[in-house]
Amino acid sequence: MAKNVEGFEFEQSHGKERVRVARVWKSKDGQRHFVVEWRVSINLLSDCVNSYIRDDNSDIVATDTMKNTVYAKAKECSEILTVEDFAILLAKHFTSFYKQVTTAIVKIVEKPWERVSVDGQPHEHGFKLGSEKHTTEAIVKKSGALQLTSGIEGLSVLKTTKSGFEGFIRDKYTVLPDTRERMLATEITALWRYSYESVYSVPQKPLYFTDKYLAVKRVLLDTFFGPPKEGVYSPSVQSTLYQMAKATLNRVPDIASIQLKMPNIHFIPVNLSNKDGQIVKFNDDVYLPTDEPHGSIEASLNRNRSRM
Repeated sequence: MAKNVEGFEFEQSHGKERVRVARVWKSKDGQRHFVVEWRVSINLLSDCVNSYIRDDNSDIVATDTMKNTVYAKAKECSEILTVEDFAILLAKHFTSFYKQVTTAIVKIVEKPWERVSVDGQPHEHGFKLGSEKHTTEAIVKKSGALQLTSGIEGLSVLKTTKSGFEGFIRDKYTVLPDTRERMLATEITALWRYSYESVYSVPQKPLYFTDKYLAVKRVLLDTFFGPPKEGVYSPSVQSTLYQMAKATLNRVPDIASIQLKMPNIHFIPVNLSNKDGQIVKFNDDVYLPTDEPHGSIEASLNRNRSRM
Protein backbone atom coordinates (compact mmCIF):
# COMPACT_ATOMS: atom_id res chain seq x y z
CA MET A 1 0.00 0.00 0.00
CA ALA A 2 1.34 3.40 -0.99
CA LYS A 3 1.99 6.00 1.72
CA ASN A 4 2.40 9.74 1.54
CA VAL A 5 5.98 10.41 2.60
CA GLU A 6 7.36 13.95 2.52
CA GLY A 7 4.99 14.83 -0.28
CA PHE A 8 5.76 11.71 -2.35
CA GLU A 9 3.74 8.56 -2.95
CA PHE A 10 5.97 5.83 -1.52
CA GLU A 11 5.78 2.02 -1.72
CA GLN A 12 8.35 -0.44 -0.43
CA SER A 13 9.02 -4.08 0.36
CA HIS A 14 12.07 -6.16 1.13
CA GLY A 15 13.00 -9.81 1.27
CA LYS A 16 15.46 -12.60 0.61
CA GLU A 17 15.87 -14.34 -2.76
CA ARG A 18 17.03 -17.83 -3.75
CA VAL A 19 17.41 -19.43 -0.33
CA ARG A 20 18.29 -23.05 -1.09
CA VAL A 21 17.28 -25.71 1.42
CA ALA A 22 17.09 -29.49 1.30
CA ARG A 23 15.16 -31.52 3.86
CA VAL A 24 15.48 -35.27 4.47
CA TRP A 25 12.89 -37.27 6.37
CA LYS A 26 13.37 -40.86 7.52
CA SER A 27 10.87 -43.61 8.24
CA LYS A 28 10.47 -44.69 11.85
CA ASP A 29 12.96 -47.53 11.39
CA GLY A 30 15.40 -45.12 9.72
CA GLN A 31 15.66 -47.20 6.55
CA ARG A 32 13.52 -45.36 4.00
CA HIS A 33 14.49 -41.77 3.23
CA PHE A 34 12.51 -38.96 1.59
CA VAL A 35 14.09 -35.77 0.24
CA VAL A 36 13.01 -32.38 -1.11
CA GLU A 37 15.09 -29.49 -2.41
CA TRP A 38 13.52 -26.04 -2.44
CA ARG A 39 14.59 -22.61 -3.67
CA VAL A 40 12.75 -20.11 -1.49
CA SER A 41 12.13 -16.42 -2.11
CA ILE A 42 10.52 -14.20 0.55
CA ASN A 43 9.11 -10.71 0.16
CA LEU A 44 7.63 -8.80 3.10
CA LEU A 45 5.30 -5.79 3.02
CA SER A 46 5.86 -4.09 6.34
CA ASP A 47 5.69 -0.82 8.20
CA CYS A 48 9.37 0.15 8.20
CA VAL A 49 9.29 3.54 6.51
CA ASN A 50 11.57 5.02 9.16
CA SER A 51 14.46 2.93 7.87
CA TYR A 52 14.19 4.78 4.55
CA ILE A 53 13.68 8.35 5.75
CA ARG A 54 15.05 8.54 9.32
CA ASP A 55 17.95 6.03 9.34
CA ASP A 56 16.03 4.01 11.95
CA ASN A 57 16.20 0.22 11.38
CA SER A 58 14.27 -0.77 14.49
CA ASP A 59 11.24 -1.98 12.47
CA ILE A 60 13.15 -4.02 9.87
CA VAL A 61 13.18 -7.83 9.74
CA ALA A 62 16.72 -8.52 8.54
CA THR A 63 16.93 -10.51 5.33
CA ASP A 64 19.53 -12.74 7.00
CA THR A 65 16.91 -13.55 9.64
CA MET A 66 14.51 -14.52 6.84
CA LYS A 67 17.13 -16.93 5.45
CA ASN A 68 17.73 -18.49 8.87
CA THR A 69 13.98 -18.82 9.41
CA VAL A 70 13.72 -21.00 6.30
CA TYR A 71 16.19 -23.50 7.76
CA ALA A 72 14.67 -23.37 11.25
CA LYS A 73 11.15 -23.97 9.98
CA ALA A 74 12.32 -26.79 7.70
CA LYS A 75 13.86 -28.45 10.77
CA GLU A 76 10.65 -28.01 12.77
CA CYS A 77 8.65 -29.90 10.11
CA SER A 78 8.94 -33.38 11.56
CA GLU A 79 6.54 -34.86 8.99
CA ILE A 80 6.79 -34.76 5.21
CA LEU A 81 4.87 -31.80 3.82
CA THR A 82 4.13 -30.28 0.44
CA VAL A 83 5.85 -27.24 -1.01
CA GLU A 84 2.51 -25.39 -0.75
CA ASP A 85 2.16 -26.18 2.95
CA PHE A 86 5.72 -25.01 3.61
CA ALA A 87 5.12 -21.74 1.75
CA ILE A 88 1.95 -21.09 3.78
CA LEU A 89 3.75 -22.02 7.02
CA LEU A 90 6.54 -19.51 6.33
CA ALA A 91 4.16 -16.74 5.28
CA LYS A 92 2.00 -17.27 8.38
CA HIS A 93 5.08 -17.07 10.57
CA PHE A 94 6.21 -13.71 9.19
CA THR A 95 2.75 -12.11 9.38
CA SER A 96 1.98 -13.39 12.88
CA PHE A 97 5.41 -13.15 14.55
CA TYR A 98 6.25 -9.60 13.46
CA LYS A 99 3.71 -6.88 14.18
CA GLN A 100 5.24 -4.66 11.48
CA VAL A 101 4.60 -7.20 8.68
CA THR A 102 1.22 -6.84 6.98
CA THR A 103 1.72 -9.27 4.06
CA ALA A 104 4.19 -12.04 3.28
CA ILE A 105 4.80 -13.38 -0.22
CA VAL A 106 6.65 -16.69 -0.34
CA LYS A 107 7.63 -18.25 -3.67
CA ILE A 108 9.22 -21.70 -3.84
CA VAL A 109 10.57 -23.81 -6.69
CA GLU A 110 10.91 -27.51 -5.93
CA LYS A 111 13.68 -29.40 -7.69
CA PRO A 112 12.38 -32.70 -9.14
CA TRP A 113 14.29 -35.37 -7.22
CA GLU A 114 12.69 -38.76 -7.94
CA ARG A 115 13.28 -42.10 -6.23
CA VAL A 116 15.27 -44.52 -8.40
CA SER A 117 14.65 -48.23 -8.88
CA VAL A 118 17.45 -50.79 -8.88
CA ASP A 119 16.75 -54.35 -10.05
CA GLY A 120 13.07 -53.45 -10.21
CA GLN A 121 12.92 -52.31 -6.58
CA PRO A 122 12.50 -48.72 -5.31
CA HIS A 123 15.75 -47.66 -3.66
CA GLU A 124 15.52 -46.74 0.00
CA HIS A 125 17.77 -43.67 -0.22
CA GLY A 126 18.66 -43.22 -3.92
CA PHE A 127 17.24 -40.43 -6.08
CA LYS A 128 17.69 -39.05 -9.60
CA LEU A 129 16.92 -35.60 -10.94
CA GLY A 130 13.81 -35.38 -13.10
CA SER A 131 12.82 -32.64 -15.51
CA GLU A 132 9.81 -30.43 -14.78
CA LYS A 133 9.70 -28.35 -11.58
CA HIS A 134 6.87 -27.83 -9.09
CA THR A 135 6.35 -24.18 -8.13
CA THR A 136 4.17 -22.35 -5.66
CA GLU A 137 3.45 -18.84 -4.37
CA ALA A 138 1.61 -18.12 -1.13
CA ILE A 139 0.48 -14.56 -0.37
CA VAL A 140 -0.71 -14.31 3.23
CA LYS A 141 -2.05 -11.20 4.95
CA LYS A 142 -2.06 -10.59 8.69
CA SER A 143 -5.81 -11.29 8.69
CA GLY A 144 -5.17 -14.80 7.35
CA ALA A 145 -6.38 -13.97 3.84
CA LEU A 146 -4.66 -16.25 1.35
CA GLN A 147 -3.90 -16.34 -2.35
CA LEU A 148 -2.29 -19.66 -3.28
CA THR A 149 -0.88 -20.43 -6.72
CA SER A 150 0.92 -23.56 -7.86
CA GLY A 151 2.52 -24.50 -11.13
CA ILE A 152 4.65 -26.63 -13.40
CA GLU A 153 7.77 -25.39 -15.18
CA GLY A 154 9.60 -27.16 -18.00
CA LEU A 155 7.15 -29.97 -18.84
CA SER A 156 8.47 -30.91 -22.30
CA VAL A 157 6.12 -32.92 -24.53
CA LEU A 158 6.13 -34.00 -28.16
CA LYS A 159 3.90 -35.97 -30.49
CA THR A 160 5.06 -37.01 -33.94
CA THR A 161 1.67 -36.83 -35.68
CA LYS A 162 -1.98 -35.80 -35.19
CA SER A 163 -1.18 -32.10 -35.50
CA GLY A 164 -1.80 -29.49 -38.18
CA PHE A 165 -2.12 -25.79 -38.88
CA GLU A 166 -4.13 -24.40 -41.78
CA GLY A 167 -6.49 -21.61 -42.83
CA PHE A 168 -4.45 -18.82 -41.21
CA ILE A 169 -4.03 -15.28 -42.54
CA ARG A 170 -1.92 -15.05 -45.68
CA ASP A 171 -0.13 -12.00 -47.02
CA LYS A 172 2.99 -11.21 -49.05
CA TYR A 173 5.25 -12.27 -46.16
CA THR A 174 3.62 -15.67 -45.66
CA VAL A 175 5.55 -18.70 -46.88
CA LEU A 176 4.32 -21.29 -44.37
CA PRO A 177 2.19 -23.95 -46.13
CA ASP A 178 -1.04 -25.35 -44.76
CA THR A 179 -0.63 -28.77 -43.22
CA ARG A 180 -2.64 -31.45 -41.47
CA GLU A 181 0.43 -33.52 -40.69
CA ARG A 182 3.26 -32.19 -38.55
CA MET A 183 5.10 -32.79 -35.30
CA LEU A 184 3.95 -30.86 -32.24
CA ALA A 185 6.43 -30.09 -29.48
CA THR A 186 6.21 -27.64 -26.60
CA GLU A 187 7.46 -26.94 -23.09
CA ILE A 188 4.45 -26.40 -20.85
CA THR A 189 4.47 -23.76 -18.13
CA ALA A 190 1.27 -23.91 -16.08
CA LEU A 191 0.11 -21.73 -13.19
CA TRP A 192 -3.13 -22.40 -11.35
CA ARG A 193 -4.76 -20.55 -8.49
CA TYR A 194 -6.60 -22.45 -5.78
CA SER A 195 -10.01 -21.26 -4.62
CA TYR A 196 -9.04 -21.15 -0.92
CA GLU A 197 -9.22 -17.58 0.35
CA SER A 198 -7.99 -18.10 3.91
CA VAL A 199 -5.19 -20.06 5.58
CA TYR A 200 -7.93 -21.51 7.79
CA SER A 201 -9.83 -23.05 4.84
CA VAL A 202 -6.89 -25.02 3.41
CA PRO A 203 -7.43 -28.80 3.72
CA GLN A 204 -5.27 -30.33 6.44
CA LYS A 205 -4.82 -33.68 4.68
CA PRO A 206 -1.22 -34.95 4.45
CA LEU A 207 0.34 -34.33 1.00
CA TYR A 208 -2.99 -32.95 -0.25
CA PHE A 209 -1.34 -30.51 -2.66
CA THR A 210 1.00 -33.17 -4.04
CA ASP A 211 -2.09 -35.12 -5.07
CA LYS A 212 -3.52 -32.00 -6.72
CA TYR A 213 -0.24 -31.28 -8.52
CA LEU A 214 -0.14 -34.81 -9.91
CA ALA A 215 -3.82 -34.59 -10.88
CA VAL A 216 -3.28 -31.37 -12.86
CA LYS A 217 -0.20 -32.81 -14.55
CA ARG A 218 -2.15 -35.94 -15.50
CA VAL A 219 -5.02 -33.89 -17.00
CA LEU A 220 -2.62 -31.74 -19.02
CA LEU A 221 -0.81 -34.76 -20.45
CA ASP A 222 -3.96 -36.78 -21.13
CA THR A 223 -5.52 -33.87 -23.00
CA PHE A 224 -2.38 -33.08 -25.00
CA PHE A 225 -1.77 -36.65 -26.17
CA GLY A 226 -5.27 -38.18 -26.27
CA PRO A 227 -5.94 -41.94 -26.00
CA PRO A 228 -2.82 -44.14 -26.32
CA LYS A 229 -3.87 -45.89 -29.55
CA GLU A 230 -5.56 -43.20 -31.65
CA GLY A 231 -4.33 -39.98 -29.99
CA VAL A 232 -6.20 -36.71 -30.57
CA TYR A 233 -5.90 -34.25 -33.46
CA SER A 234 -4.58 -30.75 -32.72
CA PRO A 235 -5.65 -28.09 -35.26
CA SER A 236 -3.37 -25.55 -33.53
CA VAL A 237 -1.39 -25.04 -30.34
CA GLN A 238 -4.06 -22.48 -29.39
CA SER A 239 -6.83 -25.08 -29.61
CA THR A 240 -4.87 -27.67 -27.66
CA LEU A 241 -3.96 -25.13 -24.98
CA TYR A 242 -7.61 -24.19 -24.49
CA GLN A 243 -8.72 -27.83 -24.27
CA MET A 244 -6.01 -28.50 -21.67
CA ALA A 245 -7.04 -25.49 -19.57
CA LYS A 246 -10.74 -26.33 -19.80
CA ALA A 247 -10.17 -29.98 -18.87
CA THR A 248 -8.16 -28.93 -15.81
CA LEU A 249 -10.92 -26.67 -14.46
CA ASN A 250 -13.56 -29.32 -15.20
CA ARG A 251 -11.68 -32.16 -13.49
CA VAL A 252 -10.03 -30.37 -10.55
CA PRO A 253 -12.86 -28.44 -8.83
CA ASP A 254 -10.80 -26.57 -6.19
CA ILE A 255 -8.84 -24.68 -8.85
CA ALA A 256 -10.27 -21.24 -9.63
CA SER A 257 -8.13 -20.35 -12.65
CA ILE A 258 -5.28 -21.62 -14.78
CA GLN A 259 -2.73 -19.96 -17.04
CA LEU A 260 -0.82 -21.92 -19.68
CA LYS A 261 2.20 -20.90 -21.73
CA MET A 262 3.10 -23.27 -24.57
CA PRO A 263 5.79 -22.22 -27.07
CA ASN A 264 5.52 -23.93 -30.44
CA ILE A 265 8.95 -25.58 -30.69
CA HIS A 266 9.51 -26.31 -34.35
CA PHE A 267 10.76 -29.53 -35.93
CA ILE A 268 11.36 -28.65 -39.57
CA PRO A 269 11.21 -31.44 -42.20
CA VAL A 270 14.58 -31.80 -43.94
CA ASN A 271 14.56 -31.59 -47.73
CA LEU A 272 17.75 -31.20 -49.78
CA SER A 273 18.38 -29.86 -53.26
CA ASN A 274 21.13 -31.28 -55.46
CA LYS A 275 23.34 -29.49 -57.97
CA ASP A 276 20.66 -29.81 -60.66
CA GLY A 277 18.12 -28.04 -58.49
CA GLN A 278 16.12 -31.18 -57.81
CA ILE A 279 14.56 -31.46 -54.38
CA VAL A 280 15.33 -34.62 -52.44
CA LYS A 281 12.49 -35.22 -49.98
CA PHE A 282 12.86 -37.30 -46.85
CA ASN A 283 9.13 -38.09 -46.59
CA ASP A 284 8.74 -36.43 -43.18
CA ASP A 285 11.09 -38.94 -41.56
CA VAL A 286 14.03 -36.60 -40.90
CA TYR A 287 13.68 -33.26 -39.11
CA LEU A 288 15.80 -30.36 -37.99
CA PRO A 289 15.02 -29.77 -34.28
CA THR A 290 15.10 -26.07 -33.35
CA ASP A 291 15.04 -24.10 -30.11
CA GLU A 292 14.52 -20.62 -31.52
CA PRO A 293 12.84 -18.72 -32.88
CA HIS A 294 9.64 -20.36 -31.71
CA GLY A 295 5.98 -19.47 -31.57
CA SER A 296 4.70 -18.09 -28.26
CA ILE A 297 1.17 -19.02 -27.19
CA GLU A 298 -0.23 -18.07 -23.79
CA ALA A 299 -3.74 -17.83 -22.33
CA SER A 300 -5.59 -18.04 -19.03
CA LEU A 301 -8.97 -19.47 -18.11
CA ASN A 302 -10.97 -18.44 -15.06
CA ARG A 303 -13.84 -20.34 -13.56
CA ASN A 304 -17.17 -18.54 -14.00
CA ARG A 305 -18.09 -17.67 -10.42
CA SER A 306 -21.79 -17.59 -11.25
CA ARG A 307 -21.56 -21.35 -11.83
CA MET A 308 -19.77 -22.11 -8.58
